[in-house]
Amino acid sequence: MRKIFLTLFYSGLSPKAPGTAGSLVALLLGWIMLYLSSATTLFLLTILISIVAVKVINQYEEETQTHDNSQIVIDELAGMWLCMSIIANSEYNLFYISILGFIYFRILDITKPSIIGKIDKHTKGGLGVMGDDIVAGFFAGILSLLTFRFLFFIL
Repeated sequence: MRKIFLTLFYSGLSPKAPGTAGSLVALLLGWIMLYLSSATTLFLLTILISIVAVKVINQYEEETQTHDNSQIVIDELAGMWLCMSIIANSEYNLFYISILGFIYFRILDITKPSIIGKIDKHTKGGLGVMGDDIVAGFFAGILSLLTFRFLFFIL
């Protein structure tokens, strides 16, 4: 059960780009959640999953003596769902703005600029694994809204 959770239904076992595979699964699950409920529910689930993930990742890392294993992609779910909860109530088409959010999230998660990189390098354990993706998700949501606002302003 732990492996299903940490690998986000085994998407983290993808031989190529497990983070992107996990983010894509998170995007699809986020769309389903937003269809069935609300942005507030998605946000609260993101917090709950993040808290549980920090604890589970701490246990996993202690047992395996590893840090931020590439197969662990539950952090991608937290980042993507935070991004989606930020953009969900905007006046823009959810499909298009969440695709942009996905792109921004992957860019920020891979390049780890500024505070995202500092969290990744200096924060240990589950909080470090989850923290950089949560911050990347926050900025991906804000950047998506700003991009759409700018595009609709100039068009």
